[in-house]
Order: sequence, then structure tokens, then C-alpha cells
Amino acid sequence: MPNTYTQLHIQIVFAVKGRENLILKSNRDELQKYISGIVSNRGQKLLAIFCMPDHTHLLIGLKPNIAISDLVRDIKAGSSKFINEQKWVKVKFNWQEGFGAFSYGKSQTDSVIKYILNQEEHHRKITFREEYLQFLEKFEIEYDKKYLFEFIE
Repeated sequence: MPNTYTQLHIQIVFAVKGRENLILKSNRDELQKYISGIVSNRGQKLLAIFCMPDHTHLLIGLKPNIAISDLVRDIKAGSSKFINEQKWVKVKFNWQEGFGAFSYGKSQTDSVIKYILNQEEHHRKITFREEYLQFLEKFEIEYDKKYLFEFIE
């Protein structure tokens, strides 16, 4: 019987609107668990997640039954609603529009997981803007600066 076989590993990166530091360390674990639930409920496999105060990285084992943009929309909408219901911030919480999605082979997943889980240390040396621009260059993605995230340094 024919079937579909895939192995898709996608790192997804998105930022808090206005790049404000609104994700507190004290709320990080709960938010990461909530996002993990969204990914799981959509039938996908979360391999790694780390929420920085102003942006989030995920590595997902993606099945071909969902578009990446639909999954990211659901993650961002669901987690924004959750953060607002928890009243973790005094203003209305939103993620910025857009996201980055970068694909990796199976042999690269361990190093990407380590990279994601080591975000705090990584960002002591490099800004989010520098990191994101490095992703775009490494993956040879053409971009227009006016459509990048709002970068507040």
C-alpha cells in the first residue's frame, strides 16, 4: 500500500511586536509548555523551543499535512491569547507579523536543538537582529529590509 514518507525539520523564529521584552523568565516554562500543546494538537512534533524576552525559536518535525504559515498562525494566535488571559503584561500582547522558517536535515537536528536551548548564552554575544540577518544570509534568502522585523537595539 503506498504512503507518504517525509522527514522535515523546520526552525521557526518570530518576534514580540515592537521587539519589547515582554516574555518574563518567570513565565517562560509555562508559555513554552502552552506552545508545545498547540504544536502537538496540530499533529506536529516539537523538538525544541526557547522563548527569549523578545523572540521565540522552535524546531519542529513537520508533517506535510499542514502549511508552515498555518501552524505559525495558530501558534502565534493561541499563545497571544494565552498571554493576554494570564495578564502577564499590562499592555495587549501581540507577536509581530511574519516569521522566519529554516529547514535542516536529520544530521543537523542535534546541533540546532543545542543552539535553540542555548539562546540566553548566544544572545550575550550577538543581537537578535544580527542573528536573524545571519540566518537570511546563511540560507541565501533574498529580503527587503523594509519587510524585516522591527529591530529595536
